Amino acid sequence: MEFHQPLPDQVLENVLENVLHFLSSRHDRNAASLVCRSWYRAEAITRSELFIGNCYAVSPNRATTRFTRVRAITVKGKPRFSDFDLMPMNWGAHFSPWAIALSKAYPWLEKIHLKRMSVTDDDLAVVAESIAGFRELVLVCCEGFGTRGLATVAGKCRVLRVLELVDSVVEVADDEEEVDWISCFPESQTHMESLVFDCVECPVNFGALERLVARSPSLKKLRLNSYVSISQLHRLMLRAPQLTHLGTGSFSASEAVAIGDQEPDYASVFAACRSLVCLSGFREILADYLPAIYPVCTNLTSLNLSYADINAEQLKSVICHCHKLQTFWALDSICDEGLQAVAATCKDLRELRVFPVNAREESEGPVSEVGFEAISQGCRKLESILFFCQRMTNAAVVAMSKNCPDLMVFRLCIIGRYRTDPVTHQPMDEGFGAIVMNCKKLTRLAVSGLLTDRAFEYIGRYGKLVRTLSVAFNGDSDMALKYVLEGCSNLQKLEIRDSPFGDEALRSGLHHYYNMRFLWMSSCKLTRQGCQEVARALPRLVLEVINSEENEADDIEILYMYRSLDGPRDDTPKVVTILH
Repeated sequence: MEFHQPLPDQVLENVLENVLHFLSSRHDRNAASLVCRSWYRAEAITRSELFIGNCYAVSPNRATTRFTRVRAITVKGKPRFSDFDLMPMNWGAHFSPWAIALSKAYPWLEKIHLKRMSVTDDDLAVVAESIAGFRELVLVCCEGFGTRGLATVAGKCRVLRVLELVDSVVEVADDEEEVDWISCFPESQTHMESLVFDCVECPVNFGALERLVARSPSLKKLRLNSYVSISQLHRLMLRAPQLTHLGTGSFSASEAVAIGDQEPDYASVFAACRSLVCLSGFREILADYLPAIYPVCTNLTSLNLSYADINAEQLKSVICHCHKLQTFWALDSICDEGLQAVAATCKDLRELRVFPVNAREESEGPVSEVGFEAISQGCRKLESILFFCQRMTNAAVVAMSKNCPDLMVFRLCIIGRYRTDPVTHQPMDEGFGAIVMNCKKLTRLAVSGLLTDRAFEYIGRYGKLVRTLSVAFNGDSDMALKYVLEGCSNLQKLEIRDSPFGDEALRSGLHHYYNMRFLWMSSCKLTRQGCQEVARALPRLVLEVINSEENEADDIEILYMYRSLDGPRDDTPKVVTILH
């Protein structure tokens, strides 16, 4: 019998590296890295895309030392509740240390995606001047930078393909003139594939923008800000009929048309864009122009009208053509009647978001359980819903759970505190209980209305795949949170505000916190002593207590708790205390 010498470790590692190249999911890669040391090393040197879910969970130096061949990176900063002004402006999430580390470690870096980070013009300059082949910059819900930084990126990144500014704050100092950043792109033919600046609250040089679009034959995605009128949009579309994603800008005229002058044929220019599948914008919409988009509606898979204050009749004239629609965002001005029209036409709808025009608690909302239930009956392929309303019934939510069992994201925001079912006057327990029982794929849940501990017992018992849970103004006692923390074994992100949960509820999750990305609790019933006990029990967690400058007492206004490989950060402002 022959005995073959085992393959050398180096050969085995080479084989392993080749196999790991086929793993694209970061969750699969994370699991592979835990198998053994050789898999850990092989996974690190084959990872080209790096995701950092919390910029303080790991230091830039640790990340770049372990992963040496990264070409694309995503970094997230502040937690989501910062969008609701619940976090001080100067809290942190600075991109500066990341910009310096990335530019030194990855001179070949191609893509940077940032979310809720504080980014300065100098940070953008570091990236633009240090990384010659930089191709893609996406800034979502970021602040701190201005047109000067954008000008540096446009001028220095000669092979830039993607520049997307989404829901970010682009600042212009009072003592500084706006920089004409659009004019800074190369004068030669560009590589631009995506240009998104609909959140920029200042005019752009339209002549430079028109020339940029004309010399960008690969441009597929263009989203304009509210300073671009419909006549200017017409001129841009004539030069870019290849667009697949379009944000229309204001969708109204910048000035009145002179008597005797004929307006451009807007419908014909839309008809020429045969590849258009995603339409958004309409920031200052004049409804008389809506018929212009009719020619493209039959091909649309995504329509975002969340800035368009239109009524049901105006929506119906558009939506009746949108049989292929999979994503639809709108304001509640479309009323239940508009939602019924969506349900009747959009049988392939996968994502729905309905935002409020008026979010005051005392107002009577234009959408209700009527439109909600119509959607559940007509759009049975629905996978994700975000729905703001002033009233909702358990029966409608139960119907949604049965008609749309493929729901993965369910966020129902009943505006007004402790709202009961308006028909039965009962808590909303049974409705949300039905959602976690019948929607087996559910991973994200936001609850509202009056809920008792019973609803949280349902969530803990049946919400085994829930990764993100948002709670506001809910629960009877600490038992509610205990049900969730003991039952939801896959929970990663837990956001709680204005709920009666105290130290006992906090301690009930000691067994699970190391597996979570973060826990946020604001305006609850925590004490400093209770939080201190958790900090001592779990030394690898960072517990930040955030109090306003006016309140320096022992009360806990906000607790933000997260895991970190590098311990507490060193850039805390005065309002933040880290417990040890």
